[in-house]
Amino acid sequence: MRDQGLASRREADKLVEAGSVFVNGKRVDNGAMVNEKDNVVVKGIKKEYQYLAYYKPRDLPTQDLPGKQSVITDWKAKGLYPIGRLDKSSEGLLLLTNDGRFARAVLSDSKKYEKEYLVSVKEPLRIGVVKIFQAGMDTESLGKLLPAKARIVNDTKIQLTLNEGKHHQVRVMLSELGYTINSLRRVRIGDIKIEDLKPGETRPISVKI
Repeated sequence: MRDQGLASRREADKLVEAGSVFVNGKRVDNGAMVNEKDNVVVKGIKKEYQYLAYYKPRDLPTQDLPGKQSVITDWKAKGLYPIGRLDKSSEGLLLLTNDGRFARAVLSDSKKYEKEYLVSVKEPLRIGVVKIFQAGMDTESLGKLLPAKARIVNDTKIQLTLNEGKHHQVRVMLSELGYTINSLRRVRIGDIKIEDLKPGETRPISVKI
């Protein structure tokens, strides 16, 4: 129920206690075992899914900081959660939702939800880096990576498109090739683009799962 975005864990317990949850057509009690193939139905509740595109500013952590409030914290209070993360020093497109199905799809390695980044580096880019990324880079810290699309925009800016999202992947790839990142901005996830969003702004989006 939580993964489908129907209720939080605490809300799910209350729904079971109210007799609103059925597994394979039978009403269940808290503690009942459920398998992946079981048909779980919640009666009397209709979840209103929400989807937002958000421009995460640079220097704002995606995760909550102990004792501090953030924009992300405010959205969580409304039942919305970020899909994945952008590290504190990065900026750009982040998706917020209360739909677990959509979140899992975005976090998968599906080409439908590839992630596009614009990265500015300190050192001049070598033409050969494009082929390294396209072949699937072999890194020390993350191991073998899936092939990534790459295009050199100018001497110090590169466009990268990934089908996976390992921890600090873009930074690791460029760092291991000897580049120092000045700025990193995510501009697209699948067919959802950052467009004219400014740092800290959100806009509703429509999605198809």
